[in-house]
Amino acid sequence: MTTTLPDESILPAGAALPGETMFLDDTARLRAAAAFVREHDSATLLPLLLPGLRGQELESVAARCRFAHVGLLLFPSDAQDLRSRLVECGLAADTPAQPSVVVRARLARRHHRDEAELDVRILRPRVHGPAGERRVVEVFTLPVPAHSDLEPIAALERARGHEAHLAFELEHPDPLVLHGLCAVLARHGARPDGGGYNPHEDGTVLYFTTPSDADAECGYRRLELYAPGDHRDALAAHLNGLDEHPDTDTHRSAETLLHLLTGAWTTQALAAFARLRLPEAMEPDAAVGTRELARRTGTHPDSLATLLRYLAMLDVVTEDPEGQNGFRLTPLGGLLLADSPDTMRPLALMYAGPFYRSFAELDHTVRTGKPAFDELFGENHFDHFARDPELADLFDRSMAASSRMFRPLPAHPVITAAAQAPAPRTVVDVAGGNGELLGRILTAHPSLRGTLLERPHAVETARRSLDAAGCGTRCDYRSGDFADVPHGGDVYILSRVLHDWDDDKCREILRHCACAMPAHADLLIVERLLPADGSPSLATAWDLHMMCNVGGRERRADQYARLLADAGLELLDRTPLPLEAHVLYARKARPRPAG
Repeated sequence: MTTTLPDESILPAGAALPGETMFLDDTARLRAAAAFVREHDSATLLPLLLPGLRGQELESVAARCRFAHVGLLLFPSDAQDLRSRLVECGLAADTPAQPSVVVRARLARRHHRDEAELDVRILRPRVHGPAGERRVVEVFTLPVPAHSDLEPIAALERARGHEAHLAFELEHPDPLVLHGLCAVLARHGARPDGGGYNPHEDGTVLYFTTPSDADAECGYRRLELYAPGDHRDALAAHLNGLDEHPDTDTHRSAETLLHLLTGAWTTQALAAFARLRLPEAMEPDAAVGTRELARRTGTHPDSLATLLRYLAMLDVVTEDPEGQNGFRLTPLGGLLLADSPDTMRPLALMYAGPFYRSFAELDHTVRTGKPAFDELFGENHFDHFARDPELADLFDRSMAASSRMFRPLPAHPVITAAAQAPAPRTVVDVAGGNGELLGRILTAHPSLRGTLLERPHAVETARRSLDAAGCGTRCDYRSGDFADVPHGGDVYILSRVLHDWDDDKCREILRHCACAMPAHADLLIVERLLPADGSPSLATAWDLHMMCNVGGRERRADQYARLLADAGLELLDRTPLPLEAHVLYARKARPRPAG
């Protein structure tokens, strides 16, 4: 999937569908969109969107671009609510839905949310144009149950109409025609506004914003060109135009670079926020004055106000609209609460602590191929943390802070099959850290037993953690390294282990696992996967992190498949997890038939 988004090229605040207000509910917006599709065609709409497009040029563009749909984003409480709204608007309630890659990515970026939290779907109920031609209303849906933390997103999106657009489809897309149409649109004031390739339907989307007077004419400022098939060359040229349009501020590139260069300030501001226990001193539902916060946290009021204003830009806190009552904690900032079950506080402290210092020596890694951490601290990070109990504890907690990555893992078919076996089965967590993952699995499946292999200091932490979770009596503990992988288990797990090591060490680890695994045993590997097409990914960032700090690397799925094959194992399947992770499923390779 390729998706690139501008900051916010959107409908102006308060913009609405023709003749309606920004406060319309979903049913009214859907009904208005369907009516609009039934009443317009390409030849009449294009001049409204692009004033100045006239004569033969208009005829040529209209002949190649068929007005296909109005797009809008709805927020039903559930599937039944959506069906009821469709029926009420005279649209087919049984219209099939598919994942919406592009809009999900836009929403995640705009609202600073994990894409995995946003179940955005797309469906296209049919309507007929003024001459009976087949068209659709393109409906994006994000379910928002009552009292969900997604309600603020729904309110803002309904008011601003970020995803409302008019779409024109190229019936017979040709690269030359596609490039030419983009040039014509640009000449008449349309500006690139992102886009993407959706592999679920094999279609390429190019978004534009139209001149500022277009919404006064027809109620829409966003235009979509949809080309069936994979046209990522044209998409790349379109996305490059985000900063190259002649009307674009010539200083935007410099501003973008300045934002990138100040990323270190963001890291330290978040860590200071956590270290000063400001999340615990704040309230999610009521603003607290700066002086009161300073009193609660023992900080300097004016300096604290400066920090909080910066964090407000990041949506970590929000300032009272009147500027008098102080600041309150946002859901994003709440992730830094120390006692939150989803806390990411240890990650903030780790990334602003030892790993922050080692990244300052990144050029050493790039020059020599050796970890900057080793150069700075004189030993590898595993040994360094093992010598310092506080650092070791922080590292273990920082690993557990990403536990939402493997929340779905207890429901993996391999785990559930083991849990349903007639005889008790054992899950072996190799280098299982503080036992967070194994504890989740054993808690979800009381019939399973567990074995955790780790270094001695980590084993004691895991023992306390699993005892507290109520499943310690079903778990055995082994102190050792990878050569000590226990034999005879039924399911083996390597969670975020292989990316710590180079290929030779990975082969060694996998061979130890293969040697310990009975013929029937399964192996699950949790890692982030580098995208094969070079699209943006958290794995690319972590690839740099692993190189700098441990000498490891992230890998593509095919690279893991080769490592597994070298160890006598076979990659059978992979499944996505939150935080852009995947679980790889492998077993011992079947012997090849003779001859």
